[in-house]
Amino acid sequence: MKRESFGSRLGFILVSAGCAIGIGNVWKFPYVTGANGGGLFVLFYLLFLVIMGIPVLTMEFSVGRAGKKSAVGAYKALEPKGSFWHMHGWICLLGCTLLMMYYTTVSGWMVSYFVKFVRGDFSGLNHEAVDSVFTTMLGNPGEMGFYMALTVILGFIICSFGLEKGLERITKVMMAGLLGLILLLAVHSLMLPGAMEGAKFYLLPDLGRAMEQGLGKVITAAMNQAFFTLSLGVGAMEIFGSYMGREKSLAGEAAWICTLDTFVALLSGLIIFPACFSYGVQPDAGPSLIFITLPRVFLHMGLGRLWGALFFLFMTFASFSTVIAVFENLMANLMDAFHWSRKKAALICCSVVLLGSIPCVLGYNVWSNLHILGNRDVLDSEDFIVSNLLLPLGSLIFLLFCTTKWGWGFDNYLAEANTGEGTKLPRALKYYFQFGLPILVLFILFQGLFA
Repeated sequence: MKRESFGSRLGFILVSAGCAIGIGNVWKFPYVTGANGGGLFVLFYLLFLVIMGIPVLTMEFSVGRAGKKSAVGAYKALEPKGSFWHMHGWICLLGCTLLMMYYTTVSGWMVSYFVKFVRGDFSGLNHEAVDSVFTTMLGNPGEMGFYMALTVILGFIICSFGLEKGLERITKVMMAGLLGLILLLAVHSLMLPGAMEGAKFYLLPDLGRAMEQGLGKVITAAMNQAFFTLSLGVGAMEIFGSYMGREKSLAGEAAWICTLDTFVALLSGLIIFPACFSYGVQPDAGPSLIFITLPRVFLHMGLGRLWGALFFLFMTFASFSTVIAVFENLMANLMDAFHWSRKKAALICCSVVLLGSIPCVLGYNVWSNLHILGNRDVLDSEDFIVSNLLLPLGSLIFLLFCTTKWGWGFDNYLAEANTGEGTKLPRALKYYFQFGLPILVLFILFQGLFA
């Protein structure tokens, strides 16, 4: 059977960027930037994106494009005979499944809040009532389960139509909507009274604030953000390499994806900080920022119901683009391994993800006393396993596979990455890729596990 491919280069870039652009871009990046010296953090973030993110991304793409299959099959096609690199492909499949077991619930929260703003549920509420909307939702397994199931079922229906007619077509529309919405929302926030103070706090380098945190912590935070923003290590990007043509070199394509990802992250802060400063609201981190702080801000705005609905529509696009990209990965692995039809893979994966997502839904209500890893609830435990273990460890395995003689080898990787027109990776990077880059990834792994 002929392997599917993207209908256009734009489709590949937007789908890959859609996978990278997720809740963390809006949820975490602006706050971490503001807390770590503003523009100073951004400079370190961009540096680590170039020296860490782009190289590892080209490695996932190279394995996919050279192997022309999902992770398990691509490893098998490229690994030395008798080796077991392909076992990591199965771990990638489990990692993507675990990621979707909680990410779909959070994506459902975005849809729920979009619906609430459209219906006008927040109109006339005081701050305490706004806070209670979020806690009430968490305490209602029926509501959370409905929006989680809606996200899962709709996502697999889209993927069942095929790469070009399903995933690529829908992602193009969503990414166009996402980029249009984020520009509109950012311009609106910047026009609010007092908004420039928020923008300055967010983006102007502030050595004093950075020193308060500790320069080492600022650098470490930038390294972590640059690494995790691309969702590397579980084959989520590798699969799109397998659908690529060979017309363009991989470093240039990776740079475009990182640029789009960073653009959305930076503009998210230009929505949040100017609006919060304009209305004298402290921009907090975590769920409280998205589901408590920002709804309070929208209540103060003229046409706040409209701006709130548009913001959560943007958040829905950001989260759902990641969901359907990872769903494609799950399906492709099973289609390659067991030669299933796309429809059969969609049906089985949908059933598994639906069942697997139930513990996360119940973890905030019926099973609220359940703690899996230390004091972490279900969602935080699943997120810890994926983010702190599987992503950095998986990235290290891709890295070693592509740069050592025991794997595919640096020469083969470099030849694949540099095939096509565009930016080429210089051979002079060999020793940095073999020795320097693994040390950085190991640092992230151990810091995440033991910090």
